[in-house]
Amino acid sequence: MSQHELSEPAPPSPPSVAIVGPGAIGTTVAAALHEAGRTPMLCGRTARSQLELQINEGLIVVPGPVQIDPAQDIPSVELVIVAVKSTQVEGAAPWLSTLCHPGTVVCVLQNGVEQQSTIAPYVPGCSVVPAVVWFPAQTRPDGSVWLRGQPHLTVPDAPAAHAVIEAFAGTRCAVETAVDFTSVAWRKLLQNAAAGLMALTGRRSGMFSRADIGQLSLHYLHECLAVARAEGANLGDDVPQAIIDSFRAHPPDLASSILTDREAGRPLEWDTRNGVIVRRGRAHGLPTPISDVVVPLLAATSDGPG
Repeated sequence: MSQHELSEPAPPSPPSVAIVGPGAIGTTVAAALHEAGRTPMLCGRTARSQLELQINEGLIVVPGPVQIDPAQDIPSVELVIVAVKSTQVEGAAPWLSTLCHPGTVVCVLQNGVEQQSTIAPYVPGCSVVPAVVWFPAQTRPDGSVWLRGQPHLTVPDAPAAHAVIEAFAGTRCAVETAVDFTSVAWRKLLQNAAAGLMALTGRRSGMFSRADIGQLSLHYLHECLAVARAEGANLGDDVPQAIIDSFRAHPPDLASSILTDREAGRPLEWDTRNGVIVRRGRAHGLPTPISDVVVPLLAATSDGPG
């Protein structure tokens, strides 16, 4: 038998990657890929020469440039990571048309439980993989990003997710699969829904140490839990208290992205994170009295008028 016949087959090459939306989440995953020698293409609205991620060990600098013109001659890629907020999808649509070809996998790092139905109309012929993001990352005034936890993602246990797993293999951003992705996604949505209260108060995680806010949050989360279960999520009665406890365990100055958007005067993801509870609750005939107050207040906070 020849030496050629005895040799092991070469491992598959990681897919070519583009990141649409190099904000806090996009910068974090871009830095993880770059650090492993897989620098992605960067696509966004603002021209920048590089991205910077501050971690405990120091600074990771991701070389640019950030591409800002989807009409220019840019090659399609095998994996597109969408890291824009749900309020920015329509603006990112030209990038999806440029970067995707039939067979491209589109991984959506976005809040909510409706990523596939939101993105699929813009990427015909492509597989859309929703992902749950499990790390706090904050944009600083100078444009750099501060990563305040160990980054990891959860994706469905599905064939299309293999491209995501291959891309991040061996990086500081772990990717895990979930057979019951519905439960994982709704668990994160409950956390995001409670964080909406931070946008209404203008306060950070420390506010959950108040007994009154804790009690209000607990009632709200049990309301959200009933909707999640009606949607097929397998979540226990202890989840609402666990979410409140996690907020209380955070540094008191830790902000949620919805609070950061309010402070910057940007539109809020109120419908994706909170309005969905009302919409899905009505579809199942479930009462949502706290949501019926929280959602209009968030909508007005985001969109006005006044």
